[in-house]
Amino acid sequence: MIIERTTNEIIFRLPSSTNVDDLQDLADLLEFKEIVKKSKASQKDVDNLVSSIKKGRWGKTKLQLDA
Repeated sequence: MIIERTTNEIIFRLPSSTNVDDLQDLADLLEFKEIVKKSKASQKDVDNLVSSIKKGRWGKTKLQLDA
């Protein structure tokens, strides 16, 4: 692996045998970190959002199970 820094970017050079799924996971993590870095949400905001999503998901799942 070679990591090169230029004026505008950082370039990772990996062997072609590198698992593409692993690279996608790494890319997703880096993208997540960039998004979170810009966020003004508090941990409480995040916890409330997660709780809300979980409640909505359970309602949909229950309807599917009852059908």
